[in-house]
Amino acid sequence: MLALALALCNADRVVMSVAIVPLSLAHGWSRSFSGIVQSSFLWGYMISPIAGGTLVDYYGGKVVMAAGVALWSVATFLTPWAAETSLWALLAVRAMLGIAEGVALPSMNNMVARWFPQTERARAVGIAMAGFTSGNAIGLMLSPILMSQAGVFGPFVIFGLSGFLWVLVWLSATSSTPDQHPQISKYELEYILNKKQKPLQVENKPKTTKVIPPFRRLLSKMPTWSIIVANAMHSWVFHVDLRQASWFSAVPWSVMALTGYFGGLGSDMLIQSGISVTLTRKIMQSIGFVGPGIALIGLTAAKRPSIASAWLTLAVGLKSFSHSGFLVNLQDIAPQYAGVLHGMANTAGTFAAIVGTIGAGFFVELVGSFRGFLLLTSLLYFLSALFYINFSTGERVNFDETGEFLCCDETIISFMNKFIEARFLKLPTV
Repeated sequence: MLALALALCNADRVVMSVAIVPLSLAHGWSRSFSGIVQSSFLWGYMISPIAGGTLVDYYGGKVVMAAGVALWSVATFLTPWAAETSLWALLAVRAMLGIAEGVALPSMNNMVARWFPQTERARAVGIAMAGFTSGNAIGLMLSPILMSQAGVFGPFVIFGLSGFLWVLVWLSATSSTPDQHPQISKYELEYILNKKQKPLQVENKPKTTKVIPPFRRLLSKMPTWSIIVANAMHSWVFHVDLRQASWFSAVPWSVMALTGYFGGLGSDMLIQSGISVTLTRKIMQSIGFVGPGIALIGLTAAKRPSIASAWLTLAVGLKSFSHSGFLVNLQDIAPQYAGVLHGMANTAGTFAAIVGTIGAGFFVELVGSFRGFLLLTSLLYFLSALFYINFSTGERVNFDETGEFLCCDETIISFMNKFIEARFLKLPTV
């Protein structure tokens, strides 16, 4: 169900990429205004991830995900009406689509953290993200077919109605946590709870505390920043080089869905074989960033479109290994805050996508070649991989402590205390 929801999420998102051409011709929109219509989705998408992540950690993934899918399905369904009514109505509907879809990934991470043991989470995320990436392929392939049969607004109506159907099944067949599901067996419930490294203290705890999470403490730990930086870099290329390229098709997205699942399978197998969670996450993230970095260098040297497409497909496919890196890592360091952490990382990623989209044009004008931008992106991949390797962890991080030291871990704090004692108490330093 999560995979289907995320498939609809991306399918609804990319329909406008196909429909923008006939809509522009019909309404006489300029290329600059067409770009504004496309980017209006990101305006809304920047607003909701943190708020949505906070709500999903407090109320559970079932309610928030259902509300998100229902709202973005309404926005998708109303897009034809908005396009015929006024430009402001169209921009508002697109922004509403972004606001609603901003809760999807935080809800997914929250649900996986509560429903799956740590040794199975990478596969679960791999399946869910396979739906997410497949949504691009579905939207890009089906939209032209539906438009040829039902007009330019056909995909919006069909995808919108599909979302309403999904909500009905979701509400009747799922629950936010395993212990709340009426049909779960005693054996499965015990398996899920016993296989978790540490029980989530918030699952059965009455919701009497404030909804506002400890943002300052969440941002005071370097493992949080390693995930935020990784997500920002993950979104940088995702929104710039790939979908915007005129020769980019649905094939790389399909490859990404397959490699993402097998990456999750391999990640879980490493953990089950005795490899530490920390090392496993770092291995997967290294493949997910170093691999695309090398592939983009190969892309700059490609002489033929077919070779360039192969390099690009390789870059996209290897990038999906990061789903078993930073994306699952959110659940490792703070399963009780998985939703809001994902929301914070998504906000940073959306900002990076906007900056990258705008900056790409200026950079190409300055350098005179898109090849230079690809090399810059490759360098950013390598630097982001090093940052993640140095500062990430697969262990639970205590975000509920009262003492707060900005970007400092307990080991650093301990060293500082020992140094002060040695300095002022005249003890020999070690």
